[in-house]
Amino acid sequence: MRHVLDNPARSALLGPHAHLAQRRGDVLRYPADVCPFVALPDEPDQNAWLDAAALLGPGALLPFTGTDAPAPPGWEDAGYGPGVQMIDEGIEAVADDEAVVLGSADVPEMLDLVARTRPGPFLPRTIALGTYLGIRRGGALVAMAGERLHPPGWTEISAVCTDPEHQGSGLASRLVRAVAAGVRARGETPFLHAAATNTNAIHLYETLGFRLRRTVTFRSVRIPGPVPGQPTGPLAAQSSAGEPAG
Repeated sequence: MRHVLDNPARSALLGPHAHLAQRRGDVLRYPADVCPFVALPDEPDQNAWLDAAALLGPGALLPFTGTDAPAPPGWEDAGYGPGVQMIDEGIEAVADDEAVVLGSADVPEMLDLVARTRPGPFLPRTIALGTYLGIRRGGALVAMAGERLHPPGWTEISAVCTDPEHQGSGLASRLVRAVAAGVRARGETPFLHAAATNTNAIHLYETLGFRLRRTVTFRSVRIPGPVPGQPTGPLAAQSSAGEPAG
């Protein structure tokens, strides 16, 4: 039986993040300004790929994980990245008096910090996914971490980043523990993803009390145009019914 973390974006969009889901047939996605991930079925069939094409549009990038199924012929492979999925196995989860909850007014600073540190995707409405905490120095946001994917019973810690001038001072560790404390307070378990090449981050997370659950592959394919499943295409009748849910 598949674990909810085996296809975490799908588990989240069918569960706690259902209010954010946009859907066509059996394919779900987050709004484009919230999170780039698309949730395919564990074993997508032809209709699922057609639905993904119709949901995103011609020429769009389709980033996904959770399935090893090959894309249809004519879909361009746009990149593969090995990663790791790690889960809480004894984090010292504690609140931090200096950590503040970040809100919509903080988004410009958050986007600026992300642009300088490149922790992974963070978009103008990513804060809709969960709680984000930050630490300031001299009024400026210098470190942050927050919650992203939310499969039932689990919450992903993400966007862990520190301004280069403040790295090495333990801010990232403090924020991960503080976010984990909030997750634990809800009776859920923290988990996270990291690029397999980011050995420094993996070592930090292991030190904090995360362990490797499995390796993952972050994939991206480019949808050809025109969009299969639309009236202009010969495959229109094959696309299963469905409308965006949000």
